Amino acid sequence: MMAGAMDMIDPAGRSMAASKTLARRPPSLTGLVVGLLDNSKPNARALLDEVGRALRERFGAREVRLWDKPGSSSAAATAVLDDIAAACDVALTASAD
Repeated sequence: MMAGAMDMIDPAGRSMAASKTLARRPPSLTGLVVGLLDNSKPNARALLDEVGRALRERFGAREVRLWDKPGSSSAAATAVLDDIAAACDVALTASAD
């Protein structure tokens, strides 16, 4: 006697996201302007303040500029991203709790 049929589900899943090429990395931060984007999570500002200090003192960044997002669950406004891109040589974002 045969039991009922069993459906098999493929756990691999599929993604519609296109792959992206990473931005070119500069060989050094010496003399560059670094942009930091605070995602508004608790302690993100404290983390970025320390990262900014280290980038200047240890890696020779000429300037570190900081921007804010309105909240951690929302994307940065296009105008903010455009401003960062225009003002900075490289940029980072941070997540902290």
